[in-house]
Amino acid sequence: MLNRLIDFALKNRLLILVLAGVLTMVGIWRLTMLPIDAFPDTTPVQVQINTVAPALNPEEIEQQITLPVELSIGGLPGLANVRSVSKFGFSQVIATFSDETEIIDARQYVSERINAVEMPSGVKRPQLGPIATGLGEVFHYIVRSEDPDRTLEELRTLHDWVVKPELRKVPGVAEVNSWGGKVKQYHVVVSPPALLKYDLTLDDVYHALETNNANVGGGIIASGGVAQLVHGVGRVASIPEIENIVVTARDGSPVYIRDLAEKVVIDHEIRRGAVTSGGRGESVLGLAFMLMGENSQVVTQALKDRLDQVRPALPDDVVVEVVYDRTELTDSVIETVQHNLLLGAVLVVLVLFVLLGNLRAGLLVALIIPFSMLFAVLGMYEFAIAASLLSLGAIDFGIIIDGSVVMTESNLRRLGNRARELGRPLTREERLEAVAQSAKKVARPVAFGIGIILIVFLPIFSLEGIEGKMFKPMAATFSFALLGALILALTLSPVLSY
Repeated sequence: MLNRLIDFALKNRLLILVLAGVLTMVGIWRLTMLPIDAFPDTTPVQVQINTVAPALNPEEIEQQITLPVELSIGGLPGLANVRSVSKFGFSQVIATFSDETEIIDARQYVSERINAVEMPSGVKRPQLGPIATGLGEVFHYIVRSEDPDRTLEELRTLHDWVVKPELRKVPGVAEVNSWGGKVKQYHVVVSPPALLKYDLTLDDVYHALETNNANVGGGIIASGGVAQLVHGVGRVASIPEIENIVVTARDGSPVYIRDLAEKVVIDHEIRRGAVTSGGRGESVLGLAFMLMGENSQVVTQALKDRLDQVRPALPDDVVVEVVYDRTELTDSVIETVQHNLLLGAVLVVLVLFVLLGNLRAGLLVALIIPFSMLFAVLGMYEFAIAASLLSLGAIDFGIIIDGSVVMTESNLRRLGNRARELGRPLTREERLEAVAQSAKKVARPVAFGIGIILIVFLPIFSLEGIEGKMFKPMAATFSFALLGALILALTLSPVLSY
């Protein structure tokens, strides 16, 4: 089989060269589309189930929310383990699935189960977390003001209603979170003596605020070919409107919110944390999460571009500073990989030139390096392997070109010996015959040598979990490069030697 492959390559030399050109063009094309990241994502397939219950303490959260949710998702297909956290007002259950489970299927399984969980009165339904991983935080930025009169509440409002919505539109973004600042709220500070005076409770006040803060549709009145919309506008938009809400009536006189409240003010929700930056005091932090499986380089660059577009829409005193950018880490890693690959290629060419004593032979062998890398790129693209420090940085050019070194050295020696035997330069047919004989002589050892190296990687492909996600990309990329080097050694090397 190997001999037939060599005969085919030498008889169809133009075809082999054309195929090499096609490999170059397609490989470069796929290289531009290859995902780039600093390191492999070792996070397992996880689904977060978040439930907010502001009125419950941690023990009640565990008993009434966390435990029922955990029990409901038990026995799901591919479920590996379940862990949870119960805090004041918040429950989080994390379901981890086997690596063979698709994230969309896992979320569908969980969603179907938690819909049947009965929540305590007044607690909203559990929500699934974003489709992101533990390494999905690709972009952090600070929103601060140079005006000392600008409040944290205004900064948080600007971020939540101006910056955040625009960044959420970027393709590949799973979530944009807000940290720090103060979330704007309207507070009605009820007076206990006033409640006792009018014989009312906090529930009465809460009910009045809830029922008097809604718009109601009343249908359509058609008259004279014109349809008039009947719409009851009741949603409040200012403090005076809140103060004029009627709670009840006593002796024919309405009791307003202003009669029961010490004050109605614009304030903020209960704070559970703060963010400081650069020794300038508090500010607002934004965190952008990438969707699972997306290209971090592309998503982060798109976020930076969109943030540049948002800045002109902010007040002049508001400054948005990027504090963490995944592209910086990725660029540093890629620079390291490029340095290693380029330095390795140069050293290989120099050593080949010294050992073979022939510049053309050294360049012939060195050509196998970029062709093998492009072959590996095709395999990485088809199997969705990102270019990272582990997948590319571990490639050893000395091993990749072993087959071509043996093939080229054998062809060079055979051509020289044959020319000395005849005492004259070889004709085209004699040169073709000499290359064919020498190539067939070493084809079997070359194939066995590369095959043995490939077998060494088989145990790595059997790894599972974090170890598998960490080292399988390296083994797969190296195997693709070796396979490409073997094919090129048996086809392109004899043609170029001729």
